[in-house]
Amino acid sequence: MEFDKEKILNLCRSFSKNTLMQTLEIEYIDAGEDFLVAKMPVNPNVHQPMGLLHGGASVALAESVGSAASMLYINSEKQEVRGIEISANHLKSKRNGIVYGTARIIHKGRSIHLWEIRITDENDNLISLCKLTNMILPKRNAND
Repeated sequence: MEFDKEKILNLCRSFSKNTLMQTLEIEYIDAGEDFLVAKMPVNPNVHQPMGLLHGGASVALAESVGSAASMLYINSEKQEVRGIEISANHLKSKRNGIVYGTARIIHKGRSIHLWEIRITDENDNLISLCKLTNMILPKRNAND
């Protein structure tokens, strides 16, 4: 199967409507066979009380891009993705601008995917380094 970057990005954008990703203005902007990139504006909507990027917003970006990235490797008609663990080290603060979350696969098993998500700013400064574990489950009915 040939990789179709625009198809992947459009899929990610489609399932973001009416979700936290839309609320935080997370936008999927680049994809490759082993990575996915999303961006998020840093503004008062994602600040903590001191006027800095909230660590929880960074984690939301990381989990959003890492979970979406797992969708690249599954049969979405038969399987679904669940994030089961995330860790984050916040290394640098950010008051405004844009941050980018780049998810790269570390381990791709049949039932577990492990991702590293690097959150950087527009100057390529490392803001946060995150690790996400996703479980791949059989698809369930919406009523389960």
